[in-house]
Amino acid sequence: MVRASANSVNPHVHSGVRIVVAGDQGTGKSSLISTAASENFRPNVAPVLPPSTLALDLYPDHVPITVIDTTSSIPDIDRLSTFWLPHLRNLEVRVPVIVVGCKLDLRDETSRQIQVPEVFYYAQKAVLHPTAPLFDQETQTLKPRCVRALKRIFILCDHDRDGALSDAELNDFQVKCFNAPLQPSEIIGVKKKKGLADDLFPPLKYTPDQSVELTNEAIEFLKTIFDAFDADFDGMLRPCELEELFSTAPESPWIGNPYEDAAERNAFQGLSLDAFLSEWALMALLNPTFSVENLIYLGYSGDPLSAVRVTRKRRTDRKRQLSERNVLQCFVFGPRNAGKSALLNSFIGRPYSEAYNPTIEDRYAVNVVDIAKENKKYLVLKEIPESGVEKLLLANKESLASCDIAVFVHDRSVESSWRASSELLVNIAGHGENTGFEVPCLIVAAKDDLESFTSAIQDSIRLERHASG
Repeated sequence: MVRASANSVNPHVHSGVRIVVAGDQGTGKSSLISTAASENFRPNVAPVLPPSTLALDLYPDHVPITVIDTTSSIPDIDRLSTFWLPHLRNLEVRVPVIVVGCKLDLRDETSRQIQVPEVFYYAQKAVLHPTAPLFDQETQTLKPRCVRALKRIFILCDHDRDGALSDAELNDFQVKCFNAPLQPSEIIGVKKKKGLADDLFPPLKYTPDQSVELTNEAIEFLKTIFDAFDADFDGMLRPCELEELFSTAPESPWIGNPYEDAAERNAFQGLSLDAFLSEWALMALLNPTFSVENLIYLGYSGDPLSAVRVTRKRRTDRKRQLSERNVLQCFVFGPRNAGKSALLNSFIGRPYSEAYNPTIEDRYAVNVVDIAKENKKYLVLKEIPESGVEKLLLANKESLASCDIAVFVHDRSVESSWRASSELLVNIAGHGENTGFEVPCLIVAAKDDLESFTSAIQDSIRLERHASG
């Protein structure tokens, strides 16, 4: 047991630490104290020692330590776990407890004085520098008051209020706390270790028909983060919980297009774990560097390159008719008012709307789909407005390289919609053949509640034969 002296007026300055050594008779309590005080092992010591004072210069804090030996007068003491710890709890002793194993020399005659000073060092440290007020061992998280204190320290050091500590501000903090400046090389070293250096994450090299995904290591980290910030344990991250989750980043990465409305949310705008991971899958697909940066902001401590992986080329996958990728991308084409947006909305659980709001820029929707039993994939739907098709085809010959499948949507009740969708399919399929990036194509008839025009089925059969031929 360890207790601080109460003589000091300032609770943060201790005039001394008293350490009470308790345990079964003959377990080595007196020998432990004697060895620590004299720095020599004595085979014969008194059964109970008087209070012993350890040298001031023995430990870095230079606080006097008084060690108090105790007698073991209870004959029925069985084991530490069956008596001493429950006994201390019953006495409501509110001090740190250090458990020590003695008499190692009985097992190994060559072992003497192993970690004897460390016993009293950690006992003293438990009093002078306790972690319990700062860190919750059960949840492995900082205590709320500690978080508030650290945020206040950060705000006080952030002189220009830009939400980040510059090299000068970091150096000022070092001088105030430790009265010693940091050298430029030391600042760079600190930033690299914490994932903040400019050259931390080298650009990934991959071809247009390859993609980038999060590794299992990164996904497991994100699952841990999700659980840590799910304050009400409802399996959803509400907007306020998401805001707290990204409080260590310059801003939430999911504000605005393309991430803000890309995943499924509940009525309270909360994200499930699948939706949360879907957003990250989309971010890694579209901007790998940005996704890794935000992983680091959240506390990812592994090698940044261990957070993502580059997939095999799509051409290779199609030749082998086997893909190991976990994120698939589907381009959604179709004429105006065909039902493309409704398809994306339905995919992420959004209700159907009668109002027509034309999409003017690329839009994404991402969700988890079950490919087979216990095999989940992330499917990304990319809606390409009709006005953007020509730009896509003319952009470069690799414009379809990142596409795994192309879907062509038409309004089944309007013949002109079918004609326009058919023309799009022919153009896209032809572009893929000419550039070497052929993609599987799927025709989707939307607005099933409306009556189909007469020749739709026959025309679709002819188009299917044309596309497959």
